[in-house]
Formats: sequence, structure tokens, C-alpha cells
Amino acid sequence: MHYVVCIKQVPDVATVRIHPLRGTLIREGVPSVTNPFDLYAIEAALELRDAYGGKITAVTMGPPQAEAVLRDAIAMGVDDAVLLSDPAFAGADTLATSFVLARAIERLEPAAILVFAGKQAIDGDTGQVGPGISRRLGWTQLTCIDRIGRPDGGAIEVERLLDDGREVLEARLPAVITVVKDINEPRLPSLRGLRRAKTAQIPIWNADRLGLSEEEVGLAGSPTQVIKVFTPTAGSSGGEMTEAPAHEAAAIFVKWLEDNRILKES
Repeated sequence: MHYVVCIKQVPDVATVRIHPLRGTLIREGVPSVTNPFDLYAIEAALELRDAYGGKITAVTMGPPQAEAVLRDAIAMGVDDAVLLSDPAFAGADTLATSFVLARAIERLEPAAILVFAGKQAIDGDTGQVGPGISRRLGWTQLTCIDRIGRPDGGAIEVERLLDDGREVLEARLPAVITVVKDINEPRLPSLRGLRRAKTAQIPIWNADRLGLSEEEVGLAGSPTQVIKVFTPTAGSSGGEMTEAPAHEAAAIFVKWLEDNRILKES
């Protein structure tokens, strides 16, 4: 069995700043890390491989420095990695990104049976790339998964985390799974893994290697574009303050709710 994990290099949000004039993210001097949600996806794939066999390939799209997150994945135990990097990929939105990732997955050998991804990336928070890959491949889409059963007989049973409970599903393979952080606890890299990650040969696939034209990828292939990023200004909520004792404050609040028809009189 061949598992694929799609990961992303993101700026450390704790150190992100916004340029006061341009309104864009200041990336210079900002450390980059593996998208935290993707670590759970890596661990999910590792646990399946360790239990039932197979191999794992990590894939990321980004500039040459994105190779670092692939080496981190290898240090955790991933078998192989592929970097999708080309100046033509720059400026890609989620649609163009999922297109490139899906095309790469189609060209991996042996054919993949499961693709894993974190439920979202902390820099964009759209949660769209995983479902986009599923749509491009025409595979089953399983999102917000926090338990994965054994792939068996062309199907897999998963448990999906919902706002108001859980949902148990049996789905056909191949499939794309996005996971939530409740699914596991990502392992730390081993000494052996760190050594292997340091010397691993990671191939770089560009647009030509994937059979894609510049009009299909990057900014040119993106129907959405970010025009401006800014920090919202703080403003007054328009609320009212009272220094009345707790029981009086509660009565005042209930009357306000009733006056505004938020709470009906009993």
C-alpha cells in the first residue's frame, strides 16, 4: 500500500508581522515550520504503515526552501519525499495548489491508495486544499477525521468529528483524508530518522515534469487573488458597564434581553 501525505511550509504565526504601508506579510527573517495540522496527518500515515505495511511519500509545493519540511517528515519516519517547485507555481490559490498536488499524486509509483492532509493550514485557514485534491483526483473525500480503521477490501472505516457529535463512515478507496488534531500525538524524530533526513535525495518536480503549462498554475491559474492583508483596528463594542452587585447585575441583564426581544418574558 502506498500512502501520500501533503504537507506545507508556513511562517511561524507567533512572529508574523504586517507591513504598515503595503499591508502585506513581512516574511523576511520570519522562521518557517511545518504546518502543525500536517504533523497529525504524517503521524496518521505512519501509524497505518507501521500496523499494516506499505510506504509513505510526503509531497509539498513551494520554493526551494520548502525542502526543509520534507526532511522533517523523513526524520519522523516517512519513506520518500517529492518537492514541487517552480517559479510558475508562485501566487497559487487553493484551486491551483490542489491541481498541482493532484497531478503529482497521479504520477507517483506505485499508485497511492490514501492521501492524507491536515484539515487546514494556519497561514490561510481555508481548509480547501484537501477537498480540492479529492475533486481533482475524483476520489472519495473524508474530512475532519479523528479515527481511521484498517484499509480492507477496497474500503475503509473512519470516524468523523462534527460540531455536535461523531459520524462513523465506511468509504470506498482510494480516498483523500483530512485529519484533526484529536486523532493522535505526532511522534518526535528518531536519531536514525534525523541521519537519513540529512542525506536523503529529494527530487524536484517542476511544471514541465508534471505536464502543466504556466497558464494552468500559479497566479495565472488562480481565479482568486489576495489584494490586501491588514490588521483590523480595535474599536468599541458599544456595550454597557455596571458596578452593581451580582444579583442586581443579573436582573439588569435579563431585563435588557427582554427589552430587546432576545429573551421572552416568562
